[in-house]
Amino acid sequence: MRANKLTPNFEVRNIRETIEFYQNTLGFSLVMAVPETQDGIEQTLTGGKEYVYALVSKDSVEMMFQRTDSFKEDVSLAEGLSMGASVSFYMEIEGVDGFYKQIRDKGLKPTELKTAWYGMREFYLKDNNGYILGFAEKKQTKE
Repeated sequence: MRANKLTPNFEVRNIRETIEFYQNTLGFSLVMAVPETQDGIEQTLTGGKEYVYALVSKDSVEMMFQRTDSFKEDVSLAEGLSMGASVSFYMEIEGVDGFYKQIRDKGLKPTELKTAWYGMREFYLKDNNGYILGFAEKKQTKE
């Protein structure tokens, strides 16, 4: 087996609200969305339409979001499980200090920005669905 990439698929309550959070709060871009009718793929969210799936990206990170009913249908192993998990989605970024300030300025409540014992400057934030996102940057060493 050769692994090429990992793209998490998050079960979410509302695609539109989730996309707005990821675009407005975290700077992701919508790549595509599938309307509830599942009769095509759209590159923008149309007013008044409901969606069952969306893909967003920022630089080399992609994330998929699938509405609960569609997710449970497609991922049968999730049947009977509550949304969310004891996992964090950890992203290495550039400019963690500035990004942390932006998040706090938006009134969100991230964890404290700190340098971990393994040399990463990091913080965590819950998204609008309760998923835990980690943002980290390698601590700059003075030479």
